[in-house]
Amino acid sequence: MSISIISLIWLTLWINMAQLQQGGPDEKEKTTALKDLLSRIDLDELMKKDEPPLEFPDTLEGFEYAFNEKGQLRHIATGEPFIFNAREDLHRWNQKRYEALGEVDATESEPKNFIFMSEDAMTNPDKLMILIHGSGVVRAGQWARRLIINEDLDSGTQIPYIKRAMDEGYGVIVLNPNENYIEVEKTKSQVHLSSDGSDEPAEKRERKDKTFKEAKKRRDFYEKYRNPQKEKEMVPLYIRDNGSPEEHLIYVWDHFITHSAAENTFFVAHSYGGLAFVELMIQREADVKNKVTAVALTDSVHNVWHQEAGKTIREWMRENCCNWVSSSEPLDTSVESMLPDCPRVSAGTERHELTSWKSLPSIFKFFTEASEAKNSSLKAALTRRSHRIKHEEI
Repeated sequence: MSISIISLIWLTLWINMAQLQQGGPDEKEKTTALKDLLSRIDLDELMKKDEPPLEFPDTLEGFEYAFNEKGQLRHIATGEPFIFNAREDLHRWNQKRYEALGEVDATESEPKNFIFMSEDAMTNPDKLMILIHGSGVVRAGQWARRLIINEDLDSGTQIPYIKRAMDEGYGVIVLNPNENYIEVEKTKSQVHLSSDGSDEPAEKRERKDKTFKEAKKRRDFYEKYRNPQKEKEMVPLYIRDNGSPEEHLIYVWDHFITHSAAENTFFVAHSYGGLAFVELMIQREADVKNKVTAVALTDSVHNVWHQEAGKTIREWMRENCCNWVSSSEPLDTSVESMLPDCPRVSAGTERHELTSWKSLPSIFKFFTEASEAKNSSLKAALTRRSHRIKHEEI
């Protein structure tokens, strides 16, 4: 295993200091001089020399990767799966490269979000499916980047759901709940300034300013060590009405889903997406009950107690939702729950990120049965109404 240049420098200096501190007055003077040298070392410059530039391609071809006919990400030349440790002993660089690969084709030119919709999403009179991924770095159409990079597109993306939904006559809307802000360069007006504390004694104000400056100096030092090539300080500029996954879902609900023509609306919500859906119910309970036929959650992290979902919401969820959770049990096996909301069944896998992929056939079956049950109940209600009218006529 190789040792980085900066590690060698610090190791050598540390050994020299340890040796000098064991000697007499002359050695102590040398120690003082060595400490002075250390204090003048530009850590920023050292690490820049030790680490390759954090500049990466913006296309898959630039990374020398492509998806094969099976939807698996493979190296163009070797055919090997993605290798995280492309540079030995450069974990931070490898991580940044991994993140850059995941951001291929992404743009953040202005503070706006986006969603994907099938052509008939707003006009389909029968069925509409809404897809919501979990939290983290994933974006619209993805379940898990780890699966996309290390496994294949089928397990890691929502493509199989979209294809099957459209084949079975659904309109489709793909949400993008993690696109909440863009980063912009921090301006001088945004820099924290210490209070003038006009009503405080001068001595106390000076101590506060000194403490603040020392704390800032330490933060800057560690920030340089952690991210030496970061030239500008950035701040988030949040997207209006989309500053969180919960806000994003409510925004899409108000502006799109409620205006769709579908008689039956279905949700597939993974992980944090389930929490966002429960929040939607809390904020728009009557509208959701009127519009949504069934909800499939996959290893949802919602909590009806912490989110303070009322009794009527919990009752509706018990009748209209099902949560496919990570479990060692076979697919669709009932799993006990401590929460009084929706039934829990096994997704047929113990891996959280695979639950959406493994439970796909069961979820479509669940939606079909829910739609048939709704139609049957409507027919029964119409029949009872017809009989009542005839009886009144007689």
